[in-house]
Amino acid sequence: MIDSVPITVLTVARPGGEVHRSLLEYIRQGGPIGAIIIQISLVAIAMIGAQIFRIRRDRLAPPELTSDLRSLLNDGNIDGAINRCADQPGSCYLARVVGSGLSRASRSAFGMLELRSSVDETGQLEVDRLYRLTDGIGLIASVAPMLGLLGTVVGMVGAFDTITLADGPARPDKLAGNISQALITTVLGLIVAIPCTAMYTYLRNRIDHLTTEIDEEIEEIIAPLEATQGAEGQGA
Repeated sequence: MIDSVPITVLTVARPGGEVHRSLLEYIRQGGPIGAIIIQISLVAIAMIGAQIFRIRRDRLAPPELTSDLRSLLNDGNIDGAINRCADQPGSCYLARVVGSGLSRASRSAFGMLELRSSVDETGQLEVDRLYRLTDGIGLIASVAPMLGLLGTVVGMVGAFDTITLADGPARPDKLAGNISQALITTVLGLIVAIPCTAMYTYLRNRIDHLTTEIDEEIEEIIAPLEATQGAEGQGA
């Protein structure tokens, strides 16, 4: 019979009485491979927390920066817009894309005619940069179940070795330790992989959604420069 207990404790009925084993004891029973899975799970938690903090609309494209850039570029103040982007923290997607695009276009022989291609190229590089930490989460989601499978194989090999080396029939309690380790590492690997896979998909979609919205705003912000450049070209 299994009694109701806290999540960190498992109660197992045995002929001699009840045995209480903590979650930490189960993790320890996973051996070195289980310890590795726990370590990469902590890394995954840190990555997920960092990405959730990083991938926010007000961080990637602060409203005040959007307003300032719109005003500066409506007035044709390219240098002021570049300086405004330079003053923004380095993690700001809008500042990095617009600032880099304006800087490259202003140094180009084609001038603002190259602005859109510069902005598009810089934007793709920045999206790739945002993906990097998320890709790390995806890597952990792929590696964790393979480590669990490795632990399973190691545990089953140990069980067969116990049978092979036993003097007579192998004792069930000796086999149980190896088999238990095999099952625990599998469980640990899946516990890490399932939420990591879900968060990887969520964060990738979140990046795509936000950067698409910000790119549309960037097109509106740089539109006055493109219109001015087009008018100058027609006048020439």
